[in-house]
Amino acid sequence: MKGKNLSERDQKHLWHPLTQHKTAAPPVGIVKAEGALFWDEAGNSYIDGIASWYTSMYGHGNEHITKALSEQMSQLDFVMFSGFTHEPAVKLSEELMALLPQNQAKVFFNDNGSTAVEAAIKMALQYHHNLNDKRDTLIAFEDGFHGDTFGAMSASGLSVYNGPFEDFLLKVERIPVPQRENMEEVLSQLNSILSGNKCAAFVFEPLVQGAAGMKFHSAEGLDLLIQKCQENGVLCIADEVMTGFGKTGENFASENLQHQPDILCLSKALTAGMFPLSITSCTQEVFNAFLSEEVSNGFFHAHTYSAHPLGCAVALAGLQLLNSTEIRERRAYIASAHTTFVSKVSGHPKVVNARSMGVILAIDLNVETERYGNLRNRLYSFFMERGVLLRPLGNTVYVLPPYVITNEQLNSIYAAITELLDSL
Repeated sequence: MKGKNLSERDQKHLWHPLTQHKTAAPPVGIVKAEGALFWDEAGNSYIDGIASWYTSMYGHGNEHITKALSEQMSQLDFVMFSGFTHEPAVKLSEELMALLPQNQAKVFFNDNGSTAVEAAIKMALQYHHNLNDKRDTLIAFEDGFHGDTFGAMSASGLSVYNGPFEDFLLKVERIPVPQRENMEEVLSQLNSILSGNKCAAFVFEPLVQGAAGMKFHSAEGLDLLIQKCQENGVLCIADEVMTGFGKTGENFASENLQHQPDILCLSKALTAGMFPLSITSCTQEVFNAFLSEEVSNGFFHAHTYSAHPLGCAVALAGLQLLNSTEIRERRAYIASAHTTFVSKVSGHPKVVNARSMGVILAIDLNVETERYGNLRNRLYSFFMERGVLLRPLGNTVYVLPPYVITNEQLNSIYAAITELLDSL
């Protein structure tokens, strides 16, 4: 529309996620992105300090990935995945199996993180149904987040998302995340849940609860919970949508565990922000429970764009970069820089807790604020005014940058956080 910018035109027809349009500021119109930067329509640049919701880990417009997308587009743009297959999907399954925990055997394609978890929960429930052992209860952590579809939402524990739907959700029993000091208590609660319910699956974010505010928990403790669940025939579902593809230091957070999950959920950095695609992988044992002469025992769950050739092509390109020398060096540098910055700010009077794991940095502020309250909005604006995109989660400021972020850009983020701390 002549004379109006993107922000003004947007407001006529568009409904944005996680937005109360009655009170929200107009969205910022973005026109270009490259590396760890993007630009608005006024020409202002911003450092993408959270890799656009942890997706664009190899940077915006990465030429290696865009080339793979373009080449695949001219070869095979799309074909439905029921009754057909294609090279990008087959090759991606082969490449992933070389990286995933060794117990994983099969790959099922979905569209996004929520649907990856949704498929995992349905797999778990039907797995027991097919074995004539009907189970109706999920186990999940307090304050977890797994997505916005109904099964994924049921497993989530953040009421800000679930409130209107509480009466319609699946049956879920919740336990605290395991820490060194509470392991006995958490195990006791788990034993009580296992003995008092017909538990089908344990759904968890391994090591880091993302939407809860980048809360870390014990790998040893999680390992004990997985062991106990598997001893009781409960399938363990690791939601690696956020943690996967190098963010915690390892390729997958589950690599820190002795007892591997039965099912993994992957998305976000899987396609480097270039294409909506996700994967639910599982063990051969889980897959075998769906093999039957009865058609109805198959997994009748489908997405129109399952295994989209373009998505598979960019995922393959991303995997080629993941453990390249350049990216591994950048991952290590960011992790080290985060550790140094944590040491620097941990004694600040406005810091309650500063922590890092891999390329994830989180700082809990000594302030009272609601998750989407006015103070949180002021924090968001504070960073944007300084050319940095960070989206605080309540009183938690976190950084999860693209692997290709420059040292100077990373230091600009640290400087903005330091300035915020001194201004509070």
